[in-house]
Amino acid sequence: MWIASFIALVTGGSVAAPPENADPALHGWFESLKQPGSGVSCCSIADCRPVEYRLAPDGYEAYIDANWMHVPDDKVLHGMLNPVARGIVCRSPISGSILCFVPASDT
Repeated sequence: MWIASFIALVTGGSVAAPPENADPALHGWFESLKQPGSGVSCCSIADCRPVEYRLAPDGYEAYIDANWMHVPDDKVLHGMLNPVARGIVCRSPISGSILCFVPASDT
């Protein structure tokens, strides 16, 4: 119980939820995404979101909260056959850090 209270306090009481237009058929694909290096699940359809992105000279950048954010190279998942046709970013609900990023195509 104290863990749930702590998470609610740190996140301002917000709980990740799927976007209104989320396709339930993609749930399994989102659940299959694992954090590079650790193999820990990095996201579910609840905390991953489609984003605009671009390839910059130093790697990928994702448009998050009205800003271009650098995507660390070690967070990029290649070869995932992204069914969404947009970039997908999964972020920690507590820190906001990027846990994984899947480009729309393996560029």
